[in-house]
Amino acid sequence: MHDSGSTPDTIGALSRTIPIFPLNGVLLLPRGLLPLNIFEPRYLAMTKASLGSHKLIGMVQPSEPFGRGGQSPENGADVQTIGCLGQIVSSTETDDGRVLLTLRGLCRFRITQELTAATPYRQVEADYTAYAEDLKPATDGLCDRNRLIHALSSYCSHHNLPADWDAITAVNDDLLVHSLAMICPFTSGEKQALLEASTFKARAAMLVSLLEMALLDGTTLPRDQKPN
Repeated sequence: MHDSGSTPDTIGALSRTIPIFPLNGVLLLPRGLLPLNIFEPRYLAMTKASLGSHKLIGMVQPSEPFGRGGQSPENGADVQTIGCLGQIVSSTETDDGRVLLTLRGLCRFRITQELTAATPYRQVEADYTAYAEDLKPATDGLCDRNRLIHALSSYCSHHNLPADWDAITAVNDDLLVHSLAMICPFTSGEKQALLEASTFKARAAMLVSLLEMALLDGTTLPRDQKPN
């Protein structure tokens, strides 16, 4: 079992060269926790290298969903230029050789260039300049919390989904918005839009709109995964 060290608190403390993990439909946001099951050899190598150094991994989505284009994102297909840096906060190796990771989101980044690397996993140069505010939790009162809770309650009731309302009402706005944005079954495009929202207030408003639209749409599946 491995645990993280200190959390970087300025963009200057963040590594400019980072490995990336392209994963369609997966969203990591600042201070959100993302569990990952690592089993592919290239990403086991990435995990081992990260644990031995800065414990940082960049989560990005492919530009083209896996299976719809030529190359897979692992083998050089285009990825979104904006992702989120995660710090490994825990890792456990299983008896069958997998590694169970938990990443805590730190800060968004823009890929400035992909590096030529001898590693089996991809590495990029990351620019955090535009996202320095990600390292600080958003203050309460920047989202319409009542509307968000109402939309979430209606969504959960409509789809018979359980919810721990005591926990939901107890957390601050920052954790509530980012956690819901990560776990709700939005499309990959919607998740990228949530990631790229210019401010926390804009992200919170977008989250409410997506929940309300999902109720009107009447489905629990992302719209780009609905059966024909």
